[in-house]
Amino acid sequence: MTAADDLDPEIKHSPLCQVVVKDGVSLDVQIYEGDPGRWLLEVVNPRGTSIVWDDQFDDDQAAFVEFTRTLDEEGLAAFADE
Repeated sequence: MTAADDLDPEIKHSPLCQVVVKDGVSLDVQIYEGDPGRWLLEVVNPRGTSIVWDDQFDDDQAAFVEFTRTLDEEGLAAFADE
């Protein structure tokens, strides 16, 4: 292991990461471990804009549920560039 390895820890991605297409718009859903045992939710829209939730989740499933809830309740506008 080198000093560079210490600076770039391996990111643990969830198997729930996926591209979700709604009304022809692709959203790249990324769920990965933040603090040990906590999960981060990030959605990248077609323009490459990253939307990251402030809160961390107890598990990756809870993060994905939050994504689907947001998409269902707020629609694609929740992921649009401002």
